[in-house]
Amino acid sequence: MIDGLTLDQLRTFIAAVDAGSFSAAGRKLRRAQSVVSQTLANLEAQLGLKLFDRSARYPRLTEAGSTLLADARALADDIDGFKARAHAMRQGLEPQLSVAIDVMYPLDALTRAATHSRMAFPHTPLRLYVEALGGVIEPVLERDCSIGVIGSLPEIPGELRAEALRDVRMVTVASPSHPLAKKRGVVPKSVLAKQVQLVLTDRTALTRGRDFGVFSPLSWRLADLGAKLEFLKAGLGWGHMPQHMVEADLASGALVRISIEGVTRPMVMAMKAVYRKDAPPGPAGRAFIAQLK
Repeated sequence: MIDGLTLDQLRTFIAAVDAGSFSAAGRKLRRAQSVVSQTLANLEAQLGLKLFDRSARYPRLTEAGSTLLADARALADDIDGFKARAHAMRQGLEPQLSVAIDVMYPLDALTRAATHSRMAFPHTPLRLYVEALGGVIEPVLERDCSIGVIGSLPEIPGELRAEALRDVRMVTVASPSHPLAKKRGVVPKSVLAKQVQLVLTDRTALTRGRDFGVFSPLSWRLADLGAKLEFLKAGLGWGHMPQHMVEADLASGALVRISIEGVTRPMVMAMKAVYRKDAPPGPAGRAFIAQLK
């Protein structure tokens, strides 16, 4: 009986869990509730297991259902990837490669990948967007970009698959004229909280109400990393920056490092390449990711 399982049954199972009820799953799948209920009953009969406890107003996953849910999602994702890869092979090379790049990503690595793309795929135009936080994820979710290179947003939506690229080391810096620069040794967080922190902000609503690496309630929000760097050098606040971007300023004395209480290890930002599970990159995209690695 198990050999007769269908992808439709698994997708209905997943939809019922995600929607919270059989009727909501029916609306999502554009089917009658009775069809959803019967599909799930058939699935349970084939498995010989109860996936849902139907004794309450809304169905709840049984222990067996919770255990099999992750496998069902993995199978559905694998099928989506299989179909998408087959489609890409049938269609051939991408007509265009659109990539959203996190502003924190090292420019030399990006330039190397772009140079290889131009040489290896001269008939595939490359379109690059430099963004931060949700600005990298949003165009990938909306299919405006096939690949995103993200690091400043640590959370990856479930629709996307991520591949590790490299770590970017972060440093906390301020102008030598800034009050924090005059502190010797480790700066307590209570002292940091009294000084303006310059924070990179999100152009999208994906991170609304959330902060990453913010220690001070006195913060200035900047959507441009270049502007943040200039404000830091002007002594308008303190903040975190990618080390590769401020090495020259640290060497010249235009900026100084600040050590924060409780931060005993170097801060690193894990960079990842992301793309939709149902739209994996084609040959040009895969080569671009390989160069970034």
